[in-house]
Amino acid sequence: MPNKKNLSERDICTQFITPALQRSGWDFATQVREEVTFTKGRVIVRGKLHTRGKQKRADYVLYYAPNLPIAVIEGKDNKHGVGDGMQQSLDYAETLEVPFAISSNGDGFLIHDRTGQHTPIEQQLALDAFPTPQELWQRYCAWKGIAGPEKRETVETPYYDDGSGKTPRYYQVNAINRSIEAIARGQQRILLVMATGTGKTYTAFQIIWRLWKSKARKRILFLADRNILVDQTRTNDFKPFGPAMTKITNRQANKAFEIYLSLYQAVTGNEEEKNIYKQFSPDFFDLIVIDECHRGSAAEDSAWREILDYFSSATHIGLTATPKETKEVSNINYFGDPVYTYSLRQGIDDGFLAPYKVVRIDIDKDLQGWRPEKGQTDKNGLLIEDRIYNQKDFDRTLVLEKRTELVARKITEYLKATDPFAKTIVFCEDIDHAERMRQALVNLNPERVAENRKFVMRITGDEQEGKAELDNFIDPAKRYPVIATTSKLMTTGVDAQTCKLIVLDQRIQSVSEFKQIIGRGTRINEDFDKFWFTIMDFKKATELFARPDFDGDPVQIFEPKGDEPPIPPDEPPLPGDEEPLPPPELPLPPDEPGVKRVKYVIGGEVTVYVVAERVQYYGPDGRLITESLKDYTRKAVRKEYASLDDFLRRWSSAEQKQALIAELEEQGILLEALAEEVGRNFDPFDLICHVAFDRPPLSRRERAEQIKKRDVFTKYGAQAQRVLAGLLEKYADAGIQDIEDIKILTLDPFNQLGTPQELVSAFGGKPAYLKAIHDLEQQLYA
Repeated sequence: MPNKKNLSERDICTQFITPALQRSGWDFATQVREEVTFTKGRVIVRGKLHTRGKQKRADYVLYYAPNLPIAVIEGKDNKHGVGDGMQQSLDYAETLEVPFAISSNGDGFLIHDRTGQHTPIEQQLALDAFPTPQELWQRYCAWKGIAGPEKRETVETPYYDDGSGKTPRYYQVNAINRSIEAIARGQQRILLVMATGTGKTYTAFQIIWRLWKSKARKRILFLADRNILVDQTRTNDFKPFGPAMTKITNRQANKAFEIYLSLYQAVTGNEEEKNIYKQFSPDFFDLIVIDECHRGSAAEDSAWREILDYFSSATHIGLTATPKETKEVSNINYFGDPVYTYSLRQGIDDGFLAPYKVVRIDIDKDLQGWRPEKGQTDKNGLLIEDRIYNQKDFDRTLVLEKRTELVARKITEYLKATDPFAKTIVFCEDIDHAERMRQALVNLNPERVAENRKFVMRITGDEQEGKAELDNFIDPAKRYPVIATTSKLMTTGVDAQTCKLIVLDQRIQSVSEFKQIIGRGTRINEDFDKFWFTIMDFKKATELFARPDFDGDPVQIFEPKGDEPPIPPDEPPLPGDEEPLPPPELPLPPDEPGVKRVKYVIGGEVTVYVVAERVQYYGPDGRLITESLKDYTRKAVRKEYASLDDFLRRWSSAEQKQALIAELEEQGILLEALAEEVGRNFDPFDLICHVAFDRPPLSRRERAEQIKKRDVFTKYGAQAQRVLAGLLEKYADAGIQDIEDIKILTLDPFNQLGTPQELVSAFGGKPAYLKAIHDLEQQLYA
């Protein structure tokens, strides 16, 4: 029997924890998953580069049934105490919403019971005394208030599994299980709040599937407010319902189905048209799911509300990214508090949603206002009302053509400097503004438009050709259209996975609408290199970041000045104080019904220009920071290593330097960006020592030359010396990462010296070769 103290953490898991679980009846095929990664790692952006932060990974997650997690186990090696993994286990248990957090070092288990129903809260158990699945499940059900057999049958009904291995993300599991458990306890009104891009429809499908399969709910109505959403739902996420599903069309109610999808306008309208839902008896449906429920179902006088009131005996589940809470409309008043919330900020922190930079551009007339001269008329001969016009008025009651051109020019400059084919949505005040913006962008991009006339398209509700291009715009594989100008049509329900630039030239005073618009860019698409996006704000909409009900922060805010290009520099300025943002202004009064709004149009006689400048990053902790890349690196490294000696010890003890480099990158330290600034001829070791601890750096070539002077290869044979000399040259050219990879022996010049097997044999075998590499590294950093 090996000495436990000499075993690695993984060995402790394999030799002690796994057998203990098996003896207690845990089925490793269906109830135990090992090394479970359940977040992606936050995307950290610096300049034009990005990296991924650290993922959350549990050693074991225990399930009573697939996707019903009930416990987390964190293993440690035997040099640690039995409870040394507990705090990490508790963190994961809170995230996964499981009641049992467990720690082990191979000597026994420490179990923390979060249900509040068991004393003591923490209990140490011997290896052979681990609880059975049934024991933990009974305690789980009592905790959730689902102890009865009927309730448990509903909760235990399995998820839909298509056999592909696709499983819900952890937060989707939380949302699904919370909803099912609430319904099993008898709750009739359910609200789920999930940020745009986090899979609300797939989550809804799994909830419906499990309730339908358990026969807890037999006839279901799914309501959405856009035809495209109904059709996407039917052909994508809801496809497994097959022949049991229908879409309500032609205002005919066929009662032979069990799953009904409907555009809510299809079951509302004038008195005669409303009769379609009255063709169903009030108790026909026992579950109604309302997508984008913030758009009206909570208002007492809305058309949706009439349907919900008619089918009041059914369970109602509302889905939204942005619950609405005003004097007139309240989702919470109707549905109750959300059973689960997954916010934009959490999605960004977990790495499932894309973070973003903000380019803020203030225009002089927006800030200072503009007043017509006495008796001045516009291009159409209209006498302009004498008053001061400002940002509230532009493109609503007053058009400054030079302002439209300036906005279009800044958009064009940004795309030319970054990615000319980056999918871009320009949000305008109205359809007229969207059309003028389209024309301005066409005139500023003649070469692109000559290549394809659909480079810029207006996609608004009144224009059929533009609307027909919406599918091509959101299809990552289709290059055109590149730029879409719009007003309201694309604020919701548009899954633009590769949208990299969102332009706000529209006054937005509602956090709800702002989140919906931001949601057009928050999806990540790694296949098309979409990890983050940019918001270009001309109308101070991003001041809504300061509102307490906004929950997702930008990674950078940049305000160019004068003729400065709208491209955020790779490096923000030196540290400065955090600057609070002003509160948003009150919303504009709505237009009076039946009164056509007067819109004055001013030509080139009124010039405009850009003023103001600010560059700010939002860090992983959600705080606004105005510090340089060097300052960020210094703080991040010193957070991990209190002194240079601490770092040197960790570096020299690392079996593979590449593993330590990966750890640094998980802290958001972009070594490539740092090398661009400090010097590309330094390796990560010197970059860190120089930036974080003020040590003069040595170049890779200087380190290699020092080794040659010391003549340290003489203990090896001639063939091994040639290999080491080649590796030293590779280090000088490319860095430490390359020489640690044994595959380098297949490349030039090593493939001219012999096969990899022959070269390794020259050292006396693979262990001796790896020791020689380790010794070479020790000499390099001596």
